[in-house]
Amino acid sequence: MLQSKSDATKENTQTAELDSIRQDPLIEKVLKRSPSHIADSFTNEQLKAIKQALGPNTWGGHFLDSRGTFKFPFIKWRFYYVLLLGKNKRAYTRREKNLSMLMMFGSISLFILFSMLIGLLMLYLLKSALGIDLFPNTSLGIWDSFKTLFD
Repeated sequence: MLQSKSDATKENTQTAELDSIRQDPLIEKVLKRSPSHIADSFTNEQLKAIKQALGPNTWGGHFLDSRGTFKFPFIKWRFYYVLLLGKNKRAYTRREKNLSMLMMFGSISLFILFSMLIGLLMLYLLKSALGIDLFPNTSLGIWDSFKTLFD
């Protein structure tokens, strides 16, 4: 039976795909962690099935990926930490978008409020340092407390 040109091309493509499975980063990691006599015994079809079972590697490629363990003296347990930082590539749900906008609005509002309070405090201290008395016989006590820091 003669094999058509498209069948031969399809077979070559499948063979190249199966051979390249060993160069896949996920499969390389699995093979590196396995004993060498077991890693060599896997067929390309088995490796392809392992890759399908493990799914896509969505946790890779973070800008900052720091993982480690530590132990406190006199405590028998070990603790671990994971710090991941990177661009968020997943799609937000409507609820997450609304919550994100609310958090951003709240953060900006708190920053503006804090900046205004610091600015008013600086103006009050400057006014008091210059001896300007807007309301006679009235004091918040801030200037007196501030002066005692430097006495």
